[in-house]
Amino acid sequence: MDITHSFNQMQAMRVFVRVVEAGTFTKAADSLRIPKPTVTKLVQGLENHLRIKLLNRTTRRVTVTPDGSAYYERVVRLLGDLDDIESSVTHAKEKPRGRLRIDAGGAMSYYLIIPALPTFLDKYPDIDVECGVSDRPADLVGDNVDCVIRGGPLLEPALVARHIGDMRWLTCATPAYLEKHGKPTHPTDLERGHVLAGYFFPRSGRMRPLIFERDGKRIEIQPSPRVAVNDSGAHFQSLRAGTGLGQLLSFMVSASHATQELVPVLQEWQPAPLPVHVLYPANRHLSSKVRVFIDWAAELFAKSPCTRLVSTS
Repeated sequence: MDITHSFNQMQAMRVFVRVVEAGTFTKAADSLRIPKPTVTKLVQGLENHLRIKLLNRTTRRVTVTPDGSAYYERVVRLLGDLDDIESSVTHAKEKPRGRLRIDAGGAMSYYLIIPALPTFLDKYPDIDVECGVSDRPADLVGDNVDCVIRGGPLLEPALVARHIGDMRWLTCATPAYLEKHGKPTHPTDLERGHVLAGYFFPRSGRMRPLIFERDGKRIEIQPSPRVAVNDSGAHFQSLRAGTGLGQLLSFMVSASHATQELVPVLQEWQPAPLPVHVLYPANRHLSSKVRVFIDWAAELFAKSPCTRLVSTS
């Protein structure tokens, strides 16, 4: 077996792994940025070489055969080992390189990650960053995303998670709103005579309740808003516009210097902080570019004053 044949077979193996993870030849081709016919040809060539059927094709989706599943598991480990070898030989750990695809929610992207990103790029000039920005959770495997930064409970046990911080909530409204509706002294005051600015989850469409905790007691207020949005940045802007009283992460207020525009209320009723994690697929080799980004993100969240509760003084 000559070097060219070995290289082509290795390329075919990487493409096969991407097809399995993406679920379709089209998505695999898009994420790899190669033509779909090339993806098809490489997988077919791999099947001919192995003399087994790796994939079942339908018009909508690709499924893995039993032989293909066993082959996939071994190939993923093999490619991970090869990447480790290449990293040690080329000193990639000292100089990470390549395209890095990350994903984060709107507010964290606007006010924390993107403003600080030039420091990461200066430190790692050979890494190119693609940042997906949405409150809708990304499909890490299907969309070929290297890692995501998410706030909230861990709902996907198949992902590896690193806890990088906690963010405090802030219940607030504009001065004009409070002058018109009065300042609440207890969470139950919000059930009468107040207008709540709503946020609904992009995936489920469920309205997020306002949560209040004090001395072991928990109160949930279910909003029936006149205005509701499904993006954290838009929710922040709706509060600034005076559409109602609401609850958002305090770093948005401090990072945008909106402490005079939004007045904190019910601060003695503080909900539990929102845990923030970096997540990545468990079966994917963690390259040096992903490692350095995760370390950078953890340091960013640990040091940023934007993650602290806005002062009321």
